[in-house]
Amino acid sequence: MRLDDFIVREMEPILAQWEAFAGTLLPAAASMKSLGLRDHAEQILRAVAKDLSTLQTRDAQSEKSMGRAPKLVDAQETAAQTHALLRARSGFDINQLAAEYRALRASVLRLWMDDCRPEPPDLDDIIRFNEAIDQALAESVGFFSAQVDQARNLLLGMLGHDMRSPLQTIQMTAQYLAHLNAGEQVSGAASRLINSGARMQALLNDLLDFNRTKLGLGINIVPTEVDLANLASDELDQLRAAHPGRRLELEVVGDSQGVWDGNRLQQLLGNLVLNAIKYGAPDTPIRVVVTGDAADVRFEVKNNGEAVERLILDGLFDPLRRGPNHEDQHDADGSLGLGLYIAREIAKAHGGDIDARSDATETVFAVHLPRRQ
Repeated sequence: MRLDDFIVREMEPILAQWEAFAGTLLPAAASMKSLGLRDHAEQILRAVAKDLSTLQTRDAQSEKSMGRAPKLVDAQETAAQTHALLRARSGFDINQLAAEYRALRASVLRLWMDDCRPEPPDLDDIIRFNEAIDQALAESVGFFSAQVDQARNLLLGMLGHDMRSPLQTIQMTAQYLAHLNAGEQVSGAASRLINSGARMQALLNDLLDFNRTKLGLGINIVPTEVDLANLASDELDQLRAAHPGRRLELEVVGDSQGVWDGNRLQQLLGNLVLNAIKYGAPDTPIRVVVTGDAADVRFEVKNNGEAVERLILDGLFDPLRRGPNHEDQHDADGSLGLGLYIAREIAKAHGGDIDARSDATETVFAVHLPRRQ
């Protein structure tokens, strides 16, 4: 008997084995009933049987074995995709999801081969069955991963939003204590609270911005008429106060006015300068050069230090990445490795871009911004 006919005829025994195996995937399956354990299994099997009975070229088989079957126009979710979605919501992990397909593959082939005896099973059916299972597994894993990522990002977004209120209360209380003039010890403790709160606020802002980009929302900007030279001067003044031992220099050439989100550009510049402070040579100045021409404005953050390899340089804008030898920097800011990633996203939100270059002389991060988007 051909495998597609066997699957349709023996649907119930196959589903019984699926259900029995799914029931062992604890703790998610502990409270699930038969209907939940068999979720979309019959639809998946009928789709596999239909695929086996459909004529197919060798190229199409090869593509399907790698999970790249052509998508139908205006097609709804496949049974495998819906199954993955419901498994994710039921608390299964991705290894358990994959294990269901491995068990299904083994049980169907074992039952069919036993039924075929003494005749040998059709090898082409075995190949095509494996390809169909691989396609279903690829569809399930893709949907499962997307669902888990979305749930995690939503959780991070809600967590970050809810943390803002108690953090603001801590900062306001610390500032109140600092102004009481209740003695050096109280003022010192209040100052430490204020600094720690500021670092926590920066981390929280980075987390929320990162989360927005992962949800596909991008960096939120509110453009107005601003002067980039004034923004850069203000930001460098704040950074000088926080890092009194470092020399921060500003040079402006040409017209630096445009339509941008001033707060976001200060955040972008601050991230680049803080990166230069961390990894640049401490005894040399960090130079910020703002240059305006007719179409756009460019600003560069330059620092001296060891040259950064091209491969490392290209990966610095990836999220959750840090600069070279970051373990030796002894940072006290608890950085998440999101500063350069968020800087790039801010530039993109303004219709601009950011790139980096490095040699034995200096490392330069350059930002291009159109004057008006």
